[in-house]
Amino acid sequence: RDTIEEELNDLGYEGKVELVFENANGDMSLLPTIMQELINSQVDMIVPIATPSAQAAAATTETIPIVFSAVSNPVEAGLVTSFENTDKNITGVSNSIAIEDIFELAAVLTPEVETFGFIYNSSEINSSVGIERAKAYCDANGIPYREATITGTADLQQVASSLVGSVDAFFTPNDNTVASAMATYMQVAMEAKIPTYVGADSMVADGGLATVGIDYTVLGRQTAAMIARIMDGEGINENPVEQIAEYANMINVKTAEALGVTIPESLKE
Repeated sequence: RDTIEEELNDLGYEGKVELVFENANGDMSLLPTIMQELINSQVDMIVPIATPSAQAAAATTETIPIVFSAVSNPVEAGLVTSFENTDKNITGVSNSIAIEDIFELAAVLTPEVETFGFIYNSSEINSSVGIERAKAYCDANGIPYREATITGTADLQQVASSLVGSVDAFFTPNDNTVASAMATYMQVAMEAKIPTYVGADSMVADGGLATVGIDYTVLGRQTAAMIARIMDGEGINENPVEQIAEYANMINVKTAEALGVTIPESLKE
């Protein structure tokens, strides 16, 4: 959100548009009310961040332009029929993550890991799709895994603890619920000396060991550019859904040191 605002200012929109920020603070049940309030206040565009917000926006209006950001799987989430076909009032920028690359990075960083523990909120379509891709990769490469699901942040400590002793590493994709409770997640992981691989740079910054993931500064700039084009008169149908333009290896050096993980020089570069 910060980068979108900064980029719009850099593109010359400072003082020309009013930006209204609403936050459900992790309570997804508030999203329909928030969207209806925005519509009642006659906003000209809605920019929902993450899948649940985008789904709530799409369910609330079929006329106001919607430009989503940070939606991993917009087709599976029911927002568009394909990346190329934006024939309704919605488009945006997807942050689908490089699941397979994350496991390849894990093989380099922690080659001793044999069994992964998947922790995610099964009600988030972005998480479910990411986990299915992770299972497919592990099945194809003979990597054992166990999975445990949560329904909210209150479940996270107990669910993560339930896998301690039976897995060698944790994996969580782009999961909004887990991301909002990384402190709890990392407390369990670090006490058990379990490396945690995640789907976003923010989750690495909050203690996860590593990802081949999303740089949300890049994502914000890309989203702002699309918003600007549409504000300048381009139609939604002229702006197909975009995939984030750049991925990056991201490693939390402090977490690596605490776990005794040696970062190869090639990755340090």
